[in-house]
Amino acid sequence: MTAQNLNNNLVDLVRKLEGEEKLISEQRKTELSEFAKNINQLQIETGYANVLFICTHNSRRSQLGQLWLRAATKYYGIKCIHTFSGGTESTAFNYRMVAAIERAGFQVEKMDERGNPKYLIRFSESDQNMDIYLSKKYDDGYNPGTGFIAVMVCTDADEACPVVPGADTRISLPYLDPKSFD
Repeated sequence: MTAQNLNNNLVDLVRKLEGEEKLISEQRKTELSEFAKNINQLQIETGYANVLFICTHNSRRSQLGQLWLRAATKYYGIKCIHTFSGGTESTAFNYRMVAAIERAGFQVEKMDERGNPKYLIRFSESDQNMDIYLSKKYDDGYNPGTGFIAVMVCTDADEACPVVPGADTRISLPYLDPKSFD
């Protein structure tokens, strides 16, 4: 465990979450293990793995998946995994989710005030990340067009998008809709 380039709040949260592994169902652990195997296989074949999280609006779950996988790569010192997110349509990165990731310890800088604002999200003061987070479609030019793992994180997108053009692998890992808990 290296916790490279994560601020102390994120390190503390990840360590706490590690202690809660027993709360994950065996079925979900199996699904996550398959996801990890797909990442590993793509890294063996190409030297890296692009992972694209997809939900309906790219406003909460897909953004969260992108951020937490990236945080995990930093925490565990895993190289050559690149994270992306998109939706079957785009709206805006939900302000409640932005507030939640700030409370978790991510450093968020709002880049503009438009209807679909852009955010720069960092993992520490020293993080050189220049990825801009905003709601976008999964086939947006920012996202990879080929050679990626598509991770469907909501049932609506999973049903609406049975084939993701350009994806090497498509995985269904749905999560409950966060807006149910607002």
